[in-house]
Amino acid sequence: MASEEQELKIFHNIFTKAVEKISEIVVGKKREIELILATLLTEGHVILEGVPGVAKTLLAKTVAGVFGLSFKRIQGTPDLLPSDVIGVNIYDPKTGSFKFREGPIFSNILMIDEINRTPPKTQSALLEAMQERQVSVEGVTYRLPRPFMVIATMNPIEIEGVFPLSEAQTDRFLARVVIDYPDVDETIEIMRRYYDITERSISPVVSKEDFIKAFDVVRKVYTDENILRYISLIVQATRNHPMVRLGASPRGAIALYLLSKAVALIRGRDFVTPDDVKYVAQAALSHRIILKPEAVLSGVKSEKIIEEILSRTDVP
Repeated sequence: MASEEQELKIFHNIFTKAVEKISEIVVGKKREIELILATLLTEGHVILEGVPGVAKTLLAKTVAGVFGLSFKRIQGTPDLLPSDVIGVNIYDPKTGSFKFREGPIFSNILMIDEINRTPPKTQSALLEAMQERQVSVEGVTYRLPRPFMVIATMNPIEIEGVFPLSEAQTDRFLARVVIDYPDVDETIEIMRRYYDITERSISPVVSKEDFIKAFDVVRKVYTDENILRYISLIVQATRNHPMVRLGASPRGAIALYLLSKAVALIRGRDFVTPDDVKYVAQAALSHRIILKPEAVLSGVKSEKIIEEILSRTDVP
């Protein structure tokens, strides 16, 4: 049986290979890749925010491929029903009984493209799945596969025909990752690799069964009491900021804690540093802060608030 030090080395090598392999297909997004992997490692869910054409779907599909995970994609539309996502009971005339037909939610990674185009009833149908890892249909409960991760994309420029996610729904997402435009050199590299990217098949760097073992390894990553206090002070500062109407809840602190541990493992350490906390702070907290109306009107962004808080909070 491998020691903790050996386990750490094994999984550090796995994630190093995974990041390298994903980066061969998705150009110039190492930070975003690491944040998504950290979310997957802590069995969380992620919002991918970005304009069309910045490789959100390609990134999600590639992450699934390198770990041998099943992947399904749903296009969010105003007429999407809960049964289209979860599944439905179908009458079988041969047996005279109903049989449950699983929906696309029964996958390891479920991508919901433009989740804010789906109606609130369909959005709320995801709550039980995201929190409890199960769905209920007509009084019968069905467990979802492990791992189970929802990757929801949102187009920040769309304002017509959308249904904004409620605070409760947004809070279920462990992280929010923003995918920006590539720079000039990255765009050139994307064009150079275009045919290779579209034609390449993705082979896993590890089996799904071995990947699941990483969940236990993340739990063993040490977090000092001073780091816990540092996280708590950052979260508390989001509640006291003059521009913020509603700051991060304890769930935000947990997200910051879990993502920091996962990033430490990805970087090959068995302990969390303040730099790990800073690295994941935007992803963990930016979607949990509700600004005051005057702040919104003046163009203040939650990311700027978090940057300010990190610069003012004493580092242990």
